[in-house]
Amino acid sequence: TLAGFAFAKLRFRGRNALLVMVVATQAVPQELGVVPLYMMMNELGWAGEIHAVIVPGLITAFGVFFMRQYLERAIPGELLEAGRMDGCSTLRLFWHVVIPAARPGAAVLGLFTFMQAWNDFFWPLVVLSPENPTVQTALNSLASGYTTDYTIVLTGATLATLPVLVVFLVFGRQLVSGLMQGAVKG
Repeated sequence: TLAGFAFAKLRFRGRNALLVMVVATQAVPQELGVVPLYMMMNELGWAGEIHAVIVPGLITAFGVFFMRQYLERAIPGELLEAGRMDGCSTLRLFWHVVIPAARPGAAVLGLFTFMQAWNDFFWPLVVLSPENPTVQTALNSLASGYTTDYTIVLTGATLATLPVLVVFLVFGRQLVSGLMQGAVKG
């Protein structure tokens, strides 16, 4: 949200070029960054721990671009100017004006980010040990025996969808209001 706010509402030299570079990173396949990212996680001592799965997915180029597009339309420039006239610093404007206005967009982005992290298979397979798997890698190990017991695999798949449903129920109202805000002209 902070990076999206900077790209949407702050004027600085090289803003458009930097945004183009951020968006261009989406064209680079994730597999190209696995070795350097694993080396970084190993240096931090996070290899084999769940931190190595969570932290790299927190800030993405998609998230920065999504929040930039959302905040560009959700916050009028006059509102920020009024806050500046009242003596607010940029950080205080972000905290008191932008964050409340960005709540529906942040809920949508949070749901997208959670879904991407929850369904990720490749990176957890690389960075985590077999004794500490994620749900997707555990489901793979259930289905990779000589014979596959489909009742266990389908039970695991059913249980794997429960957290996704809980997250949707928690963020559902924010998700619908965020989607409807973009759908209604006004």
